[in-house]
Amino acid sequence: MKALVLDQYMELNYRDFPDPEITPDEVLVKVKACGICGSDVHGMDGSTGRRRPPIIMGHEASGEIVKLGNKVKSWRVGDRVTFDSTIYPLDDWFTLQGHYNLSNNRKVLGVSPKEYRQHGAFAELVAVPAHILYQLPHTVSFEQAAFVEPVAVAAHALNTSHIKTGQSAVVVGTGMVGTFVVKLLEIAGAYPIIAIDKDEQKLKMASEYGATHLFKPDEKELFNQIQQLTKGRGADYGFEVVGMNNTVNTCIASLRRGGTAVLIGNVSPEVTLPLQKIVTSEIAVLGSCAINGEYELVLDLMASGKISVDKMISAIAPLSEGADWFKRLYNKETGLNKVILQP
Repeated sequence: MKALVLDQYMELNYRDFPDPEITPDEVLVKVKACGICGSDVHGMDGSTGRRRPPIIMGHEASGEIVKLGNKVKSWRVGDRVTFDSTIYPLDDWFTLQGHYNLSNNRKVLGVSPKEYRQHGAFAELVAVPAHILYQLPHTVSFEQAAFVEPVAVAAHALNTSHIKTGQSAVVVGTGMVGTFVVKLLEIAGAYPIIAIDKDEQKLKMASEYGATHLFKPDEKELFNQIQQLTKGRGADYGFEVVGMNNTVNTCIASLRRGGTAVLIGNVSPEVTLPLQKIVTSEIAVLGSCAINGEYELVLDLMASGKISVDKMISAIAPLSEGADWFKRLYNKETGLNKVILQP
C-alpha cells in the first residue's frame, strides 16, 4: 500500500509500505479520509516524544471495511465506519470499571512512544480492533467523520467536568478541540462562555461556534473583565486546551473560589501551578484524557445537525501531497485550520 511515513523527524515520505495484517479480532479498513491533528504536527519534529520514527501517523479517520478477522461477527465488508483513537484491552480493570481511556496497555493509533509502535491512518489501509469501530450515519460523510475524534475529546472534557446549565465557563485555547469545547458548552447551556486565545482568527471561529465573549491573554484588565462577566466572582469552570505553563495559569486565575479547572492540553510534559491559589481557593484541578465512549454521542450530534464541521475544513488533499500540508501547518500558515488527506 501507499502511506505517508515519518521516516525521520521533519521528514515525511509518501511511499510503499507493507499492508497491515489483521488478527482474528480486527478489521481492515480502506481509509477514505484522515485529518491532520495538531498533535501530529507537533509530533513531526520530535518535541512530544510520542512519534518516534518510523511511524505512520493519523488517528482522525474514517473509511470502509474491506476485510474481517475470523472472530468478527457484528460487522460486514462495505460498512462505513470511524474508530476510536484509543486501542484498549477489553479485560483490563480500568476498562471494566468504565474508564477504558485509562486502561493499562492502551495504545493510541498513529503513535510510537518508547513502549509501543501503532501505525495509523495516513495510509491506504489501517487495521483496527472491531470493538473500537462505530457505524457512520448515512448523513455523515467520510470527511465530516474525520472530525469525530476531536469533537469526542471535547465531549469527554465536558462529561468529566459535570458542568450544569447556566454555569459560567472560560476556554483557554480555541484551536480545533477548544472550539468544539465552546460549541458543546453552548449546547449544554453554559453562560457566559468566555474564549481566550492570542489568534484573532481562532477567536472569530470560537464566536461562530458559541463563545459569548472573546479576549486575548495579554488584554489589559483581563481577569477583572472576567469577574465583571461572572457577578464579581470568576468563572465556575475553566477548560485549558493548550497544555503550556502560561495558559494553564491563565485558566486557573480565571476561576472563582471553589471553581474547577479541566486540563485537556498536554503539549508540555510539566507546568508550574499556583499552589497557594489552588489551596486557599479550593480549586479543583481535573485531567481529561482522550475519549471514553463519546463517539456515539458525537455522531448523533453531527447527524442531527447540532454540530456542523464543514466550515472547519481548510482543504481536502490527496495523501501524496501530505508532506507539503504538514509543512504549511507546522509553519502556522495563516488561514489554515483542518486539512483532510485522502489516500
